[in-house]
Amino acid sequence: MIQQRTRIKMCGFTREADVQAAVQAGTDAVGFVLYPPSPRHVSIERAAELASLLPAFVTPVLLFVNDTPERIRQACAAVPGALLQFHGDETADFCEAMSLATGRPHLKAARIPLTEAARFDLVKFAEIHQKAQAILLDAHVDGYGGGGKTFNWSLLPPSVDAHLVLSGGLTPANVADGIRALRPRARSLAVDVSSGIESGKGLKDADLIQQFVAAVRAADAALS
Repeated sequence: MIQQRTRIKMCGFTREADVQAAVQAGTDAVGFVLYPPSPRHVSIERAAELASLLPAFVTPVLLFVNDTPERIRQACAAVPGALLQFHGDETADFCEAMSLATGRPHLKAARIPLTEAARFDLVKFAEIHQKAQAILLDAHVDGYGGGGKTFNWSLLPPSVDAHLVLSGGLTPANVADGIRALRPRARSLAVDVSSGIESGKGLKDADLIQQFVAAVRAADAALS
């Protein structure tokens, strides 16, 4: 059997050294939060500075929450090659229009209720947002993500015709469980971590970054 490689996105970067630690560890994508109320918020200018540290084939991701088309276009102009991540209440039409206007693929976050995950219709959500490159599964918390909370993965549908990105409370200790639980349910599975590699909000920990990547790679090897 060919070993599958789980792609890794790390999100919420605010410091140069943390970006470099993520790249050194082997992450595939680095996310920058452009949502002002977030404790991990950076300005468009700061996101551009941090993204300039990324080597070829490590993708910057710009996270928006209910933002304006003008600001999304401005951010895309400042950060070449970035993917768009829509993490609020954006409609499928809005997401598709912004992808078209900027020439950038997008991810759409599905905010899964912590206590009633089974009632969230992920199959329908994925169908509505079928133009998204992937559906990002996050726990429904105040503040639109980064809350360090997990939802009940086992309550999600057994089969979803979409590429999925598992997020929400992932850590080096539980990411392997998440990969085992969800990889068989989708076209592909990637993972996204923020608070689980931090010593404080927006302050990444190089050791936790390394441990997270090692845990993902160990899960891949065990499933091959």
